[in-house]
Amino acid sequence: MGMSVTIAAATEDDAEQILKLQYLCYQGEAELYGDYSLDPLTQTLGELRAELAAGCVLVARLGDEVVGSVRGAVDSSSGTASISGLIVHPRLRRHGLGGRLLAAVEERLATDGSARRFRLAVGRRSELTLRLCRKRGYEAVGTEVVSRTLTVVRLEKSAEVGELAAAG
Repeated sequence: MGMSVTIAAATEDDAEQILKLQYLCYQGEAELYGDYSLDPLTQTLGELRAELAAGCVLVARLGDEVVGSVRGAVDSSSGTASISGLIVHPRLRRHGLGGRLLAAVEERLATDGSARRFRLAVGRRSELTLRLCRKRGYEAVGTEVVSRTLTVVRLEKSAEVGELAAAG
């Protein structure tokens, strides 16, 4: 490709590209679960813009194109950072970009948001994403039935600074 992928904070101008990429990326999940009403497929541009304003949203760019994204927010009372919306363009999957995005949001939330623990949820049938999370030190702490077709695995890990440096 000749260009390297960079990771940076998302801006308001990225909202439309993130939404389009999210829609593309979640088609496979919808097919896997037989459910095209998954939240990422029904989210509006206004809702996404509100998330951009309220939390930590990172994008991966290849030139001017947004090819990945991840979101996170820290609950200041518990110190738990919730990570969501990890997406990578299908043509760039399996090249380490998902891991880079996850590491970047963890680092940002631990530094800026005083996160003591990271938490995320992954569909039970989403083996590649589950494998990525386990590789980055996440452990399953439970499951939740979201709908008759979707069960998610809740994963967590400590946000100790030493662990972040070792995992990166």
